[in-house]
Amino acid sequence: MEPETLPPDLRDPRARDWLALQCAWAWRPERAWQALEARGDDPTRALATLAERPARDELARAAEALQRAQATLLPKTSAGFPGGLFRLADPPPVLFVRGDSSVLRAPMVAFVGARAASVAGLVVARRLARELASAGVVIVSGLARGIDAAAHEGALEASGRTVAVQACGPERVYPAAHRGLARRIVAAAGAVLTELPPGTPPLPVHFPLRNRLISGLSLAVVVVEARERSGSLITARHALDQGIDVFAVPGSIDAPTCRGSNRLLRDGAWPLLEAKDVLEGIGCRGAPAAPTPPAPVAPSLRPVLAALRRAPASRDDLARALSRPVEALAADLLALELEGRIAEDRDGRFRAV
Repeated sequence: MEPETLPPDLRDPRARDWLALQCAWAWRPERAWQALEARGDDPTRALATLAERPARDELARAAEALQRAQATLLPKTSAGFPGGLFRLADPPPVLFVRGDSSVLRAPMVAFVGARAASVAGLVVARRLARELASAGVVIVSGLARGIDAAAHEGALEASGRTVAVQACGPERVYPAAHRGLARRIVAAAGAVLTELPPGTPPLPVHFPLRNRLISGLSLAVVVVEARERSGSLITARHALDQGIDVFAVPGSIDAPTCRGSNRLLRDGAWPLLEAKDVLEGIGCRGAPAAPTPPAPVAPSLRPVLAALRRAPASRDDLARALSRPVEALAADLLALELEGRIAEDRDGRFRAV
């Protein structure tokens, strides 16, 4: 059995071979898995079956990227490898993890839904995630805009733990606007993980791969606002194939963002009206605890937060409104973002959360 995780150190033969295996076979996990099982889960022997192995300079670049990202390797032979992934037809041989890998052994519930969600959908997702996290459930999602981000934020508000599964290399954060959120997830003893090797961009073809991991890690999948052609429905299908319960929040029959999730209800998904529905579904009967109140805002940050509560603003707008240099605002904006009190939108403006 491997240690909990392996550092990306090429001087360690096991770490080097697991990294080489994943760099070579990340796109064919089922073949990698078969090769490992046929050779006693020995990555060195499995690598010997490859016609081409990653060059040493490629491995060196990958290891350097992992070190910069403070990511470790979690191979399938580790005691900490998530057991739920063994249900997949094509589980990844290796995960790259930033943060505390022990969180992957806790009971997890996935949240998926629309990126362009309604305000009501965002509020519901955040509240449900907060209540589940306060009951000890780890919230899993994809770090995307909309429902994903609301679920991560809800877990953090409850001083709970959350896991973000990415569709890109471990040294990246996608979308870039969620770098602060990713840092807070890691700082709160959560994790940001991916199976894709360093240097992998967030291409559309990678997201279905990511979705199967989100469902595979979880005891249940919660869908909040999904369109008829939505990646969230792919995650729901993966969950059903894996024998995992799917819960859907009912929405207006006239709302385009709810057509997919409402159809899930029509086709047999569990209706989700309160967090207790999920807790009972996964065998946790305890009522959600009251969330921990947030810490008070530091006095030096209050003028910036007050301005953003009045209206979203860019750095330049804030500098003019507060009569402060733009450079002097950078530290305050970063502090507020790390605390989860503000977020940066794709147009570069900051808004109060």
